[in-house]
Amino acid sequence: MNDNQSANDPVSAAVDAVTDAVQNDPSSSVPAVAELQAKVEDLQSRLVRSLADFENYRRRVQKDQDDARKFESLRLVRDLLPGLDGLQRAIQSAEQTGDKQVLIEGVRMVSQQFRDILKLHATEPIEALGKPFDPNVHEALTQIPSADHEPMTVLQVIETGYRMHDRIVRPARVIVSSAPPAP
Repeated sequence: MNDNQSANDPVSAAVDAVTDAVQNDPSSSVPAVAELQAKVEDLQSRLVRSLADFENYRRRVQKDQDDARKFESLRLVRDLLPGLDGLQRAIQSAEQTGDKQVLIEGVRMVSQQFRDILKLHATEPIEALGKPFDPNVHEALTQIPSADHEPMTVLQVIETGYRMHDRIVRPARVIVSSAPPAP
């Protein structure tokens, strides 16, 4: 073992020191053993403290991870609440005035507010209408024969699909065209 390794490893350094002392002066072995024992006890104490510190750190990290999972939707919920408040105001306004047009306009505004919230959370609608069917982003519910469209073209969107970054949150549920029956 070289001197750099001994300097980096306290146990090896202590053993080397005792070995050198005993080889150079055999009568000094008793003090060297006592010195070695003291160093061993010190190292054991440091090891126990280090293990305890690591265990405390592991528990803190686990608690932080649990809290992060528990409250990961908190920002989204806070962003959705104004939309729900707007929907409630639209309903109350329509009930007070008896005007259905006020309710429709209120619901449109809330719908736009929800789309804005989704965009804020990096969620975009999947464009489907008139596009070629893509099983990666569309779910075909049925096919309708059509002479006006290429086969496997999206004719109608039943439910809008959404993508968050590069992941599909929900595929668009669509009706696609098929070739017309042969005459």
